[in-house]
Amino acid sequence: MDRSPLCAASPPGKAVTGYSGAILPCAALPKSISLDAVTVAEPRAKGNVEPLVRLAAPDMATVDALILARMQSQVPVIPLLAEHLIAAGGKRLRPLLTIAAARAAGATGDIPAPVNLAAAVEFIHTATLLHDDVVDSSNLRRGKVAAHLIWGAPSSVLVGDFLFARAFELMVETGRMRALGILARASSVIAEGEVLQLTRAHDLNLDRETYLRIISAKTAELFAAAAEAGAVGAGADEPTVVALRDYGLNVGLAFQLADDALDYGGASEVLGKNTGDDFREGKVTMPLLLAAARTRGREDAFWERTINKGERTEDDFRRARELVIGSGAVSATLDIAWEYADAAKAALRALPASDWREALEQLADFAVSRAA
Repeated sequence: MDRSPLCAASPPGKAVTGYSGAILPCAALPKSISLDAVTVAEPRAKGNVEPLVRLAAPDMATVDALILARMQSQVPVIPLLAEHLIAAGGKRLRPLLTIAAARAAGATGDIPAPVNLAAAVEFIHTATLLHDDVVDSSNLRRGKVAAHLIWGAPSSVLVGDFLFARAFELMVETGRMRALGILARASSVIAEGEVLQLTRAHDLNLDRETYLRIISAKTAELFAAAAEAGAVGAGADEPTVVALRDYGLNVGLAFQLADDALDYGGASEVLGKNTGDDFREGKVTMPLLLAAARTRGREDAFWERTINKGERTEDDFRRARELVIGSGAVSATLDIAWEYADAAKAALRALPASDWREALEQLADFAVSRAA
């Protein structure tokens, strides 16, 4: 099954289905979200990742052991640097999705192929984080000092390359060529998304479709591929594979929108990196797009100076945060994220009821409620 390069998100409220190989239309901004009026997000049930973590604990212990074994090298700095980031990995949501997809698809007993694929997903994700932190000059990642500030940018980039190579070794060992194709394609799409974001930084003329295209590629694609690969690794039938990819894609979009909201309305402890990093790096995200639209005519000079021209002072983030929150842009961004969380849960209806399906539904809510 060929898949859309770069962007494969459908309008919120509908799960993505099928891939023709052409670039599909990106997710549209829901009509219920106003660009100009302040909105208040409706109260929603808190999601919870813990049921999924508990269900997957035995499989994830095997995944973690495999990750630890395969990041070893005779070059001492490689395992040191890799472990610095991987050991701070929190819930490991992406490899968790691979395992959960395999189990929700009906896999029982030992699942060596999904375990290998889950470890590969974590290596791909970690590699992209190492590269991103160098590109963005980030100083905090997963609550720890960014690796490039300890070992230097060249070592961080090269260890990222090493982890990509290890990921492909793990994929090849499964003998599942389709799964290899899924994750290989995801790796290239992620890079495309990062480059697109880089080329559109400091640009308040960025349209919402392009923004959604960026987050579809740089974040949601790996969520989608993680779930799809898990289903393929478990030998699931085609409707189940498509449903789980749809789920992963929509959860990934919800997750990134919530992260973008947290950058203005959250705390560093929740985000795992400094709040305000997007603003300081000139990244145009949904909260900023909405705030700029809603304060048009009053704050144009501020946004032009701080974003388009990149001329920012130490106090500018405080002012930007006030404008973003005060305009209702954080709440509106979370409203959009909830649309994608609902689409993710709708995709799961194609699967039989099970504890795994219920836990995945809870994860979709958690992707957004952690920022609410």
